[in-house]
Amino acid sequence: MSDTVNADPAELAKFSELAHRWWDPESEFRPLHQINPLRLDWINGLCGDLSGKRVLDVGCGGGILADSMARKGANVLGIDLASKALRVAQLHALEAGTPNIRYQEISVEALAKEQPGSFDVVTCMEMLEHVPDSASVVRACSELVKPGGWVFFSTIHRNAKAFMLAIVGAEYVLNMLPRGTHEYAKMIRPSELAASCRSAHLDVLHTKGLEYNPLTKRYWLSADTSVNYLFATRRVV
Repeated sequence: MSDTVNADPAELAKFSELAHRWWDPESEFRPLHQINPLRLDWINGLCGDLSGKRVLDVGCGGGILADSMARKGANVLGIDLASKALRVAQLHALEAGTPNIRYQEISVEALAKEQPGSFDVVTCMEMLEHVPDSASVVRACSELVKPGGWVFFSTIHRNAKAFMLAIVGAEYVLNMLPRGTHEYAKMIRPSELAASCRSAHLDVLHTKGLEYNPLTKRYWLSADTSVNYLFATRRVV
């Protein structure tokens, strides 16, 4: 590993401590289990079916999205720098018999140097707000996808509403996430992410917001990108 790996050791330690609970749908990772069908269907629909496609999941953690894309027929590589989370992902794939999936401990920037233009689809979900340099991740994702291929991002807006809902509400009031999961300063405005995408030769084609009702405990995709949001981009040929 280079000394300049684009990762925060405190963030890696945070998720490693919880790694053994990744596949417990009632654990701290419950929100990921609940939103996964929404993001999977959105990705699969825009790609025109993931089956047979070579897919990279950046910041895969315990493999919730990666595993579900493999079960849609994709050939999936999940990468992360949190060793314990990757071991959990590998063990789950073995126990569940998930086909066409493998995991590797490597940074997205290092993989971009090794395998540029190798993937039909790249996903980077709930990860950009946890790294020191999000623009570097965006560039690497663009380098890894084939010309015309899809790159998907999801992250959290940086504004007062997002602070109140995603940090105060989710972490301190509803206890949906461990306290300290998110840092306000690392959140990313849609305009900032769009600028990073344009600089990396990615066209932003679709945006979606992710909303949550604490009374019904239901998530849904909408046009409201004021808190959690998703980008669907394509590499300019």
